[in-house]
Amino acid sequence: MLINKIKYKKYLSYIMCFTLIFTAYVLFIEITGGLDKEYNISIGDNYTLNQRFPLFLSTSDTGLNSIIQIEKLNQRRLNLNKSFHLKTVDKGTTNFQLKVFGLVPYRNIRVNVVPQIEVIPGGHSIGVRLNTKGVLVVGTAQITDKNGNVYNLAETAGIKIGDSLIAINNIKVNNAEHVGNLIQNSRGEALNLTLKRDTKEYSISIEPVQSLEDQQYRLGLWVRDKTAGVGTMTFNHPETNKFGALGHAITDIDTGNILSIKNGEVIKSRVVSIQQGKRGKPGEIRGIFYDVNEPLGKLEKNTDYGVYGELINVLDNEIYNKPIPIAYQHEINEGPAHILTTVDTNRIEKYEIEITRINPQARVDSKSMIIKVTDKELLEKTGGIVQGMSGSPIIQNEKLVGAVTHVLINDPTKGYGIFIEWMIEESGIFDKKYKNVVEN
Repeated sequence: MLINKIKYKKYLSYIMCFTLIFTAYVLFIEITGGLDKEYNISIGDNYTLNQRFPLFLSTSDTGLNSIIQIEKLNQRRLNLNKSFHLKTVDKGTTNFQLKVFGLVPYRNIRVNVVPQIEVIPGGHSIGVRLNTKGVLVVGTAQITDKNGNVYNLAETAGIKIGDSLIAINNIKVNNAEHVGNLIQNSRGEALNLTLKRDTKEYSISIEPVQSLEDQQYRLGLWVRDKTAGVGTMTFNHPETNKFGALGHAITDIDTGNILSIKNGEVIKSRVVSIQQGKRGKPGEIRGIFYDVNEPLGKLEKNTDYGVYGELINVLDNEIYNKPIPIAYQHEINEGPAHILTTVDTNRIEKYEIEITRINPQARVDSKSMIIKVTDKELLEKTGGIVQGMSGSPIIQNEKLVGAVTHVLINDPTKGYGIFIEWMIEESGIFDKKYKNVVEN
């Protein structure tokens, strides 16, 4: 009896030990990132998928061989890490599954074999001007009527800075002047306002107050309907005329909210001055617009990950006058690369950088990689990455890999970049040209 009890405790200790080791290993994989959940691989490109013991790769896709051919590497028995060479055959999608010891499901991997996309890199200094959908509330004010009564209509009604005023009495507002005219025409009668906060619309009713100051009917709202700024073109796709720029959103200077585009244009810009970036104080490229009556393109989207639209006129790039392939994130390496941007020469120049860190991402995010400017000439001119360089294309091994998005405030020589595959998806190139590439 005593012997059985000892054996039981011994087996129990083995199980507990195995469980702890297994849990620690799973946590280790999660902390270090493990394998990406989804890969995009261009037709004609091959990829080596590395996996760690005790994870085993399996698939139940009967059509796998028509999309990808798999060759197993590292056949030696003592090698606990296994690698599989994926050779692309045709466009389509297949799924793999990682299993612990080949038994317990751990992670699904989706592999999309997509047509090779080639774009012309940017680097051009561009002006961006846009009109918003409705008008943006950027401030509120008190109103004093002829009897000396003070009102704060916006605050009482629950209107907040950053809300968008979309319509008054079901009439869509075009601009700030249009809002003023609709308020004056009310003659003090209640107005039904349609507003938008984040993604939700709401309606309220307000009676305008006639101001003692100028006898005008007012709601106590400061609104804005236009904005403009300078940035950098990232790419254009000659087959569809789609373009992407900036790598981040255009936001309102007062509220920080992303502006919803009604219409807008991309215009030629000329650099007039540069304020160098310093620790704790980002620098800036200042530019002026020219040929404003001949816009380069029209804006269609303003997103967290750049502005997008369609070119009207051809954009020349003396350094890259022909399209080059884009690189998906698994093709990017830490190490030397270069950016294209426009500074004081008012022409596209090539500057050396280093990709110091890559953040594997299954979902779109603007902080895909950290880059460091190593080019002495650019450091002397700008101090590193400055406002106005956002959107500058990042090129490695003659493939477009990403775009500059933000500077690190405490070190202007460093900044963030976004994977170019996220910008390509946001641009609508897949929707327009490759819509059915990865559909099952």
